[in-house]
Amino acid sequence: MKFTTTIFILIFIMPGIVGCWNTCSLESSIKNPDTLPNVENLIRDPSIAGNFSNQTTLQFDSSEIDLFLEKFPKFADHRSELTKFYTKRKYAYAWFDRNGLIEPSMDLYNRILNISDEGLEIDIPYLTEYRRMMEEDSSVKRSNKGDIRLELMITAQYFHYAREAWSGLPESASKAEKWFIPRQRINYERLLDSLLTETDNARALIEPLPRQYSLLRSYLKKIKEIDQSGKWIDIVADQKKYVVGDSGMIIAKIRTKLFLTGDIPVDNGRMLFDTPMAEGIRKFQYRHGIKEDGIIGPAVIRETNKSMSFRIQQILVNMERSRWMGSDPKGNHLLVNIPQFQLQVYENDTLRWTARVVVGKEVSKTAIFQGKLQYVVFSPYWNVPPGILKEEILPALRRNPNYLFEKNMEWAGDGVRQRPGGSNSLGRVKFLFPNSYNIYLHDTPSKSLFDQDKR
Repeated sequence: MKFTTTIFILIFIMPGIVGCWNTCSLESSIKNPDTLPNVENLIRDPSIAGNFSNQTTLQFDSSEIDLFLEKFPKFADHRSELTKFYTKRKYAYAWFDRNGLIEPSMDLYNRILNISDEGLEIDIPYLTEYRRMMEEDSSVKRSNKGDIRLELMITAQYFHYAREAWSGLPESASKAEKWFIPRQRINYERLLDSLLTETDNARALIEPLPRQYSLLRSYLKKIKEIDQSGKWIDIVADQKKYVVGDSGMIIAKIRTKLFLTGDIPVDNGRMLFDTPMAEGIRKFQYRHGIKEDGIIGPAVIRETNKSMSFRIQQILVNMERSRWMGSDPKGNHLLVNIPQFQLQVYENDTLRWTARVVVGKEVSKTAIFQGKLQYVVFSPYWNVPPGILKEEILPALRRNPNYLFEKNMEWAGDGVRQRPGGSNSLGRVKFLFPNSYNIYLHDTPSKSLFDQDKR
């Protein structure tokens, strides 16, 4: 059976976890979307909101761009973007109208001043001059004739911010991490032009990044606040596990941490492990990939003792990965979230189904890529990948000459394959999306694996 849709093999959420080596085993039963956990409505965080200037009467001479760059040469790399942007606008002011400087310019200014919220610690070019223009020169901001130096400063700052916040490290760096999703080329001047000609107040600049990025950015702010509060302290357990009905100071300390992370709504200081706290533990367990039994065991204690600096680093790594990914895929697609051990099925950008998956071991690092799912094969042969043939099959054959017969395998050309059947490693069906990494999705006869937290 042949059809086409897009599949993404991605690694997110927990840095350092690898997976999906050669194949990903799928759980046979697909969950009904009505039974899925309540998922937050994922809407991208708007960058700049307000009533934008689409005026065309206030204009300036093109030579002003050269004069500006002579005075502020750190923006020289943005000459082409500045020229293209204003050429399309016929050199009309973008940040001024007949009433002076428009409000979105201040929104952009605040966003740039807080670029650390993007998980970036970088210098803002000419910050002193930029700050003075935006905060002190009130007569300039009220000018109904515009101010060319402030106009070009704002636009140049936008291009610098957009490149730093949205592009990420060079593509060579992401490929070194075996991340082979093609980078999307972002047209910053077109994005800014569409922003500044927008007249509907309900609309705003949409970042060319996945919605996960804005969620990570929000959580980064929250984690930094917890870190600065000094309330996140280590907990030393005095028993192996805690269940509903137990009491003690440890319970009160964990309750405080659940409140700080938002897993319970209030911290009443009680030392009794009650039912509401158990629900908070289940939420905490779900977010950290722990069996959701509502019991405080070693895994919960271990995760609650992870420092906020460790969590911040996790978020920063994944914000960078989000920059590599670009904007969210559109239409029908599948996404394998490796650390979550989950396949997500999207129809018209809406999550419809999920299924648990079994991925490769941590020592077998996967390539991160996207491809077109084209074939469904029933009763498949399993063509043993070269790595498994070399590292597992050939050593087993040397120990046991009957190994292939016992495993329902046969020689096929220069390799080995397993015949269809109940013991076939691919189960009853496999899903193929041709790629150079020898990765695909398939059923599995090893159903017990799906009961494990770490798959």
